[in-house]
Amino acid sequence: MSYRPKKSTHAHHACSHDHSAGDHSLRAHHDHVHSNEHGHACSADVSLRVPSSDDANWVTAHIPAGSTLTRLRIAQMDCATEEALIRKKLGGMASVQGLQFNLMQRVLSVVHDSGALAAVEAAIRDLGMNSEAMESPPKTALTEPAGRIWWLLVVAGVSALGAEIAHWIGMQEWLSALLALVAITLCGLGTYQKGWLALRHGNLNINALMSIAVTGAVLLRQWPEAAMVMVLFTLAELIEAKSLDRARHAIRGLVQLAPELATVRQANGDWADMSAKDVAIGQIVRVKPGERIALDGVVLAGRSNINQAPITGESLPVEKSVGDSVFAGTINESGSFEYRVTAEATHSTLARIIHAVEDAQGARAPTQRFVDQFARVYTPVVFAFALALALVPPLLLGEGWHDWVYRALVLLVIACPCALVISTPVTIVSGLAAAARHGILIKGGVYLEEGHKLAWLAFDKTGTITHGKPVLTDTVLLDQPVGLDAVRVATSLAGRSDHPVSHAIATAGQQNGSILPDVADFAALPGRGVRGTVDGVHYQLGNHRLIHELGVCTPPLEVQLGELEEQGKTVILLTDGERVLVLFAVADTVKNSSRAAIRALHELGIKTVMLTGDNAHTARAIAAQVEIDEALGDQLPEDKLCAIERYAQSGKVGMVGDGINDAPALARADIGFAMGAAGTDTAIETADVALMDDDLNKIARFVRLSRITRTVLVQNITLALGIKSVFLVLTLLGMGSMWMAVFADMGASLLVVANGLRLVRQ
Repeated sequence: MSYRPKKSTHAHHACSHDHSAGDHSLRAHHDHVHSNEHGHACSADVSLRVPSSDDANWVTAHIPAGSTLTRLRIAQMDCATEEALIRKKLGGMASVQGLQFNLMQRVLSVVHDSGALAAVEAAIRDLGMNSEAMESPPKTALTEPAGRIWWLLVVAGVSALGAEIAHWIGMQEWLSALLALVAITLCGLGTYQKGWLALRHGNLNINALMSIAVTGAVLLRQWPEAAMVMVLFTLAELIEAKSLDRARHAIRGLVQLAPELATVRQANGDWADMSAKDVAIGQIVRVKPGERIALDGVVLAGRSNINQAPITGESLPVEKSVGDSVFAGTINESGSFEYRVTAEATHSTLARIIHAVEDAQGARAPTQRFVDQFARVYTPVVFAFALALALVPPLLLGEGWHDWVYRALVLLVIACPCALVISTPVTIVSGLAAAARHGILIKGGVYLEEGHKLAWLAFDKTGTITHGKPVLTDTVLLDQPVGLDAVRVATSLAGRSDHPVSHAIATAGQQNGSILPDVADFAALPGRGVRGTVDGVHYQLGNHRLIHELGVCTPPLEVQLGELEEQGKTVILLTDGERVLVLFAVADTVKNSSRAAIRALHELGIKTVMLTGDNAHTARAIAAQVEIDEALGDQLPEDKLCAIERYAQSGKVGMVGDGINDAPALARADIGFAMGAAGTDTAIETADVALMDDDLNKIARFVRLSRITRTVLVQNITLALGIKSVFLVLTLLGMGSMWMAVFADMGASLLVVANGLRLVRQ
């Protein structure tokens, strides 16, 4: 069950059809490319919804009427073994509509009938596990006291070793049996309890297989081996749990948590330390040099250099002054300043990053889905083979029961797919944590794993390749009626738009301080410009495309526009529908990181294309500066969408953008990258990959990390299956033993976990 917003394609629309660029989220799940009898068509009419910053509220609004979403923390839910038990138990309940497992965080999200929570919790208790609602603080520790477990294991190990020595020096069997039973009792009761629960519910997990194997060894009077197998299994389980805890808490260790206290201005003007979680939006917080910032906010007074590495991955401190945003978890390096809180502690940028990565851990990557399906078939097949191995040779071939039953028991231990199942989530979580440390927020294992397949990467221009802060370079009065100040009219229209080009015109026009006329009937023209009524006259302020569509572009004007556009400038014109009144040219500057980032992508074998609403001349000029392979200008939102559709036919395609006009293309791309997501609710919660700052070099880092992750996944699966295959052959040849099988199973598990954790250091 997925809680991410879905993209719905309601109909087939040709590329020339109009698309709304309205209230779209930056990202949603992807539909397949559609075609019809007329040829290729765009997946248009993308209907997306932007969730609020409180994802739980959005989820609650989309669950069935009369149902409730509850997130349960289950301390004993460590791996796919427990997931399979819970899924089978709750999946058969009519009152349960959906389940989502996050094994790394031991969290189960369940959608159930209102009032059915008690039944759900009772079903979980019936499996020998305890659950508690996430909204409440943990009442129990996630694990038993470590000291007690290790002491029991030490005593059990000594007893098992004593049983081995007693057997080896030829002492009486009862002594070896007694020591073995002590060892099995001390460290194996938990395994037997879990194994019995699994068998009772028809599940052949590792605990069930180990219980059968050890019991069989006892019945065959293999006392030392039965004891040593149980001790080794318990030891390996504890070591694996420790390793998994490292992966489980990787993101919280990488992203520095905000301090618990903040210095807050009181109503009487005094300053006092308060718990960060009690500070309300709008309160004023003071930060001293060297302190870590407790909450998100906007600077009101003072200035300082802030180390934002925990949020954005930037290596150098960033200067902050009045009006700039600051984020919880970042470090104030020098000056002192005051800021107004803009988000509660639970909704800070830091909190949303942690929440997003933890949610991503619960998502199934393609390799993990394959492994889970393989494991469901593998275990019962090997169990059936072990049963046949125990029965067929003695019954049909007259072989001895003891040897063949023993071989079957060894095979049972090898049958557990634990190493295979655990290898993928540990690797994916380590990769997600490594990316977060560098300011790359990946919203699911599927994107981390699929990133290595990217063949094309499309870029928006403004705010992505360029700084998105153009300045006015030319103002040319063309055909201005007597008594009309066309520049003031254009400035009024531009001031109502949030586009960077309009902002440049508005900023330049407002410098003389004159009073601007009011604008009525204002409306945006996506991909073209804006329109509005001033003093009863209808005006349009827009780009070259708009002037052509209105039929007011003359040959002399076309020549003038061409000259400016070839200089890499964007031209905006004001018209009253009959003639062009004034021409503005603005120029944007390319980011310093853009050229290096594009070169790095080319070295990785990824082709690049720029999609921009600017004219073709400007597009080519900017593309040439940064060495982008292809450039498409005059792109409306639906044109960008169609372009992504075309490039998707030749391989996986990514889209990088930061504006609402990019939303349809971002939604259709196989991987959507949102630029400068720090402090932006929509980007953090809905983008596939959110780059927390504006550094395009992070995309190449993401691709490299994806390729390393893919390599580690292949290594882990090969290790897990290879080791099992070797010991399977040894067992069939009569050369395998039960303790060797434990090493094969748990040793493989520890190897793949350690290999997966290497990614944290990338």
